Amino acid sequence: MLAEKLLRREHGLCVYGITPPKQATLPDALTEIARTQRARVAKLGADGLIVYDIQDESDRNAEPRPFPFFPLRDAARYAEHELQELDVDKIVYRCVQRIPESELVGWLREVQARPEPSLAVLVGASSKSTLPSALKLSEANALARAHAPKLVLGGVAIAERHARRGDEHERLVAKMAQGSRFFVSQTVYDASSMKSLLSDYALLLAEKAQAPVPMLLSFAPCGSLKTLEFMKWLGIRFPRWLENELRFARDPLEASLGLCERIFLEVWDFARKKGLPLGVNVESVSIRKAEIDASTQLVKTLRTHTQRSLYHP
Repeated sequence: MLAEKLLRREHGLCVYGITPPKQATLPDALTEIARTQRARVAKLGADGLIVYDIQDESDRNAEPRPFPFFPLRDAARYAEHELQELDVDKIVYRCVQRIPESELVGWLREVQARPEPSLAVLVGASSKSTLPSALKLSEANALARAHAPKLVLGGVAIAERHARRGDEHERLVAKMAQGSRFFVSQTVYDASSMKSLLSDYALLLAEKAQAPVPMLLSFAPCGSLKTLEFMKWLGIRFPRWLENELRFARDPLEASLGLCERIFLEVWDFARKKGLPLGVNVESVSIRKAEIDASTQLVKTLRTHTQRSLYHP
């Protein structure tokens, strides 16, 4: 089980990330989308599946959103119902500032009543302009500890925030104190920022005599200039040289797969030498078939590297 592997702090775990369909999706189309996603994920042999709870995030970035935002179905309900037949452990994201406390507590009690431990990542507001009455992430984590102690709780790690503020490693350790047993990074296209975060994280843990928890590095194929602009709009950092490689590539999608592999291997080697348990999360959040197909290819490529390293350290 994925929960047990995370709690054992295993290296080399591999998960795949998807989004639920739009709220406005009609029942027949919803059934077909869920069937297609189940079939795709089942073939991957991944250790788990992430179901994202996507926010608009326009309040965080004043620039026009490259792709329009459409409200999506509730990630938890989609995972529990439409994806129920899929025999893969699921990590559900929940954006807590949008959920009334009573609703979150009700869901946590449902989770606690299940025979097997569930997995979730609680996410805070995308900006400081959220409503004063909205739940804070620390409050939501406290509710999870109180009402669902069996829940294997994860947190988000953002290397770009560390590059700006220099304190993301402290946030990670604080989240561990609040119950986080693993982390999922923001999409990585900047190896240097991620290595700086991991370095400071390892040093702080050594100072506090604490053991690290698994970090799942997120990667996503980038097959077009518009996808590139959207990723930048979301806050993902692209070093100038790397952005040039994508912008002027004959085949940007193929170039992005090679770059993701290169970045993963660089960070993987760095983390292994520091004794940090690292895994991989490949995101498939695009509606373009080429980028969806590329995401499954990337899972196979990166998983090959993790398995080879585990069996031949």
